[in-house]
Amino acid sequence: MSATARQTAPLPADIRAMKGNAPIVSLTAYTTPMARMMDAHCDFVLVGDSVGMVLHGMPSTLGVTMDMMVLHGQAVARGLDKAMLVIDMPFGSYEEDPRQAMRNASRIMRETGAAAVKLEGGAHMAETIRFLTARGVPVMAHIGLTPQAINTLGGYKVQGRGAGAKHLSEDAQAVADAGAFAVVLEKVPAGLADRITAEIDIPTIGIGASAGCDGQVLVVDDMLGLFTAFKPKFVKRYAQLGTDGEAAIASYAAEVRARTFPAAEHVFADEAPVSGKASGA
Repeated sequence: MSATARQTAPLPADIRAMKGNAPIVSLTAYTTPMARMMDAHCDFVLVGDSVGMVLHGMPSTLGVTMDMMVLHGQAVARGLDKAMLVIDMPFGSYEEDPRQAMRNASRIMRETGAAAVKLEGGAHMAETIRFLTARGVPVMAHIGLTPQAINTLGGYKVQGRGAGAKHLSEDAQAVADAGAFAVVLEKVPAGLADRITAEIDIPTIGIGASAGCDGQVLVVDDMLGLFTAFKPKFVKRYAQLGTDGEAAIASYAAEVRARTFPAAEHVFADEAPVSGKASGA
């Protein structure tokens, strides 16, 4: 059953209107509990194809499927009331031509209640962005380091240094002109990110870019310390939940082996309490 869109959440036009105003706050989410935790604090929540690496142990985002994005999108939608939902289009779901992109984007929105989709690519994706937005599909663009293109970019390298700066500025202008309501700048030099932010009339969302961007996004498992396989330079750990979680699991295992868990308060009597008021009796 498809998720229900929340009318109280911002719409893409509202996010676009935040250009140059209060910074836009975003995080990724892949599950209902995590979405509930961030709902009151984020302007939009992104179901990123990073789910492949973070939750499914994939070596890159290239193996993520449409079914995975829809499944996680539905889960996140159930946890949101206030934040706008944006969902990544996975590799191979939109690059062929605009009609392929329309079929897959409409499926994502129809089955999840998402307000918008995000796709990677600059000037070469302008035609697709224009096609989608003309047909009622709001698009968030993504330029700079585009993880789905790591095999052609030569890995997870900073983009836009030297001669690449002009090309990236052109990409930003192209997606803005094509109708994207915002653009993610990933792993872009701070000075270049500031120039692009000043040059285009849609919000820039930085991840490894600049505090001068119109907003920021991080992978929530990175900033909470849950994903520890590697740590990009642009990630700030706001908690160490991975370390805390491992310590908790170790304590649990030790207590089970010592037969100190479950204790008396965790088990049930042979007969229900007389009052019948004890929780779970």
